[in-house]
Amino acid sequence: MNTSADLLNSLKIDRNAPPPVSRKGLWITLAIIAAVLVLAIAAWFLFGRDKGIEVRTAEVVAIGNGGASSASVLDATGYVVARRMATVSAKVTGKVREILIEEGQRVEAGQVMATLDPIDAEQQRALSASQLQAARSQAVGVQAQLKEAEANAARLGALVGQKLVSRAQFEQAIAQRDALRAQLAAAQRNAQVAADSLRISAQGVDNTIVRAPFAGVVIAKAAQPGEIVSPFSAGGGYTRTGIGTIVDMDSLEVEVEVGEAFIGRVKPGMPTETVLNAYQDWKIPGKVIAIIPAADRGKATVKVRVGLDAKGDPRIVPDMGARVGFLEAAKPVQADVKPGVLVPAAAIVERDGKDVAFAINGDAVQQRALKLGRTLGDDREVLQGLSGGDAVVLDPPEQLVDGSRVRLAREEAASDANNN
Repeated sequence: MNTSADLLNSLKIDRNAPPPVSRKGLWITLAIIAAVLVLAIAAWFLFGRDKGIEVRTAEVVAIGNGGASSASVLDATGYVVARRMATVSAKVTGKVREILIEEGQRVEAGQVMATLDPIDAEQQRALSASQLQAARSQAVGVQAQLKEAEANAARLGALVGQKLVSRAQFEQAIAQRDALRAQLAAAQRNAQVAADSLRISAQGVDNTIVRAPFAGVVIAKAAQPGEIVSPFSAGGGYTRTGIGTIVDMDSLEVEVEVGEAFIGRVKPGMPTETVLNAYQDWKIPGKVIAIIPAADRGKATVKVRVGLDAKGDPRIVPDMGARVGFLEAAKPVQADVKPGVLVPAAAIVERDGKDVAFAINGDAVQQRALKLGRTLGDDREVLQGLSGGDAVVLDPPEQLVDGSRVRLAREEAASDANNN
C-alpha cells in the first residue's frame, strides 16, 4: 500500500499555488466601493438633479371681507408730523440756572422746564418797590399840606365876609389850596405809576421761569446750566434761542404729497389706511383731514393731511416715514360673490390668449387662469383664480409652464432665512 507515500506527498508545499485571500483586504475593497457609490449619488444631486428655474415671488393680498369691501384707489408716501410742536424759550435774555427736563419726559401745561438767574430782575423789582414807597410818602405829605390849606381857606372865607381880612389874603389862600390839590393828584398818579412799575418788575422776575405752554413730550433738550439764552438770535454760536422742544403727541398726523394728476381721487373725509415704515404689519385706519389748497410747482404735487385713529400710541413718533392708501367707501358685498385680491401686475402674463399667473405649490408651480378687475397703481385686482396668501411668480419666464420645478432666488431665500 502507498499510504505512507501519500501522507508524505500531502506534507509538501506547492510553490505555484495562488496566495490565500486576506480578510483585511476584503474589507478595504468593500469600503472603496461604498465610497465610490456615495460620491456618485452626491454628484447626481449636485450636478445631475434638476434644480428648477430660479424665480422671484410675491404674496397675494386680500382686499375684501365677508360683509363689506374697500380697495385702495391711490397710494402715497409721506411723514408723520405734529400740528402742535414748540421750541420753548425764555421771554428775556439771561443765564440758565437750572434745567428740569430730559428727552422723552412728559410735561404738563404750566410745568416748570427751566429757570434763569433772577438777580437782575429781583434788583429791578426791589428798586420799583422803593420808588412806590417814596411816591406814596410824597402823596401823604402833600395831602397833609392840602388839609391845612383847605382849613385856612375856610377860615379866611368867614373872616373876609366880616371884612376882618382883605380879599387878597383870602384869594391867596384859595390859590394855595388849589395848588396843593394839583400836587396831591400828581403825587397819587406817581404812586400809581410806581405800582405799575412794580408789577412789571415782578413779571420780569416771573419771566426767568420757563414753563411748558401745553402738555406734551420733550423731544430735544437745547440748553445747559450756565449758558446764555435769548428769545432773539444774537448772530453768533454762543447764545441759545431755546430751552427745549416739546410735541403734543395727540396732534400727530400724516402729511403726504399726491401728484397733481391723481389729486382728483382724494376727497376730504375719505377713509385711509396708513402703514408706518417701522411697523410694516400694522395698518392704522384713518381719514383725510384736508387737502392743502396749494400746489408745489417744482414737484407737481399737492399736500394732503391724513388723520390717524391711533392717537396717543407710543409707537407713533414725529418724522416717521409712512405709506398711505386712500380707500374707496365700503360697499356691500353680495353673498355669492367672493372678495377679490390684489396681485402685482408683474405676476400676470398671457398664455394661449388667457391671463394667467403661476402659483407656488411646493417646489413646483401651478398655472392659474385669472379673471381680472381694476388696475390699482402697480397692482391688478383679481376677481377669480387666486386667494389671499398665495405666492405667485414675478416676471414668469417663457420656459415656465404648469408643473415646472422652481427654486427661490438667492436674495429672496436669504431674506426668508433671516426672517425665520
